[in-house]
Amino acid sequence: MNLPRFYCREALAPGARVELPAPVARHAVRVLRLPPGAPMLLFDGRGGEYLAHIERIERDRVLAELADWRDVERESPLAVTLVQALQAGEKMDFTIQKAVELGVRDIVPVTSRRSVLRLAGERAGKRVAHWQGVAAAACEQCGRNQVPLVAPLENLENWLARPADGALRLMLAPDAQQTLAELPPAGCIQLLIGAEGGLDPQEVTAAGQVGFQAVRLGPRVLRTETAGLAALAALQLLWGDFGKG
Repeated sequence: MNLPRFYCREALAPGARVELPAPVARHAVRVLRLPPGAPMLLFDGRGGEYLAHIERIERDRVLAELADWRDVERESPLAVTLVQALQAGEKMDFTIQKAVELGVRDIVPVTSRRSVLRLAGERAGKRVAHWQGVAAAACEQCGRNQVPLVAPLENLENWLARPADGALRLMLAPDAQQTLAELPPAGCIQLLIGAEGGLDPQEVTAAGQVGFQAVRLGPRVLRTETAGLAALAALQLLWGDFGKG
């Protein structure tokens, strides 16, 4: 039986007693209806996971006792940074959730010229914090013990000025001459995905000037919420851990 898994931001240690974060406690007791003594797995994002059990429940407080630490990782050998232009509605939540399941290492939300959604200031900070929670919840579900970082929101043109740090830089374009399969394998990748309507021509030019290569996945035009996920799956199949058991 698969044990329920929960993310705790505070540093964990074998034998420690911890109070589960309020959202985790509510889910454990009210949704999963776990009783005292119920086993679980806890992870703090620093690597590995801990066997634990519920020690006691006090109204909305759930106290857990940790047992052994397990040196278990389910990370992809590919270090992929998804640079995703803001998407409208719940598309960003969906993209982040599925990107984490597909093994993305980091996520950089950016504002592009064609982004329908516009965020700034405190509202942007709250949304990024929400997306970080989405990433953590996705790790709980898919078994990852290292939570991908969702970077602070910034303008795409500002982000493009950052150094590549040796990464292979890719952007999708249905009319590109080369495909992913034609590229030599790489271990560190930056994948740029546009918003609804794709990247603006000026953004494509700016990205190309800093080393982004245009590649195509096939003859069809993919939606913004499909493009990045399809590319991540293809990269995992070509160079990552898909098909390796």
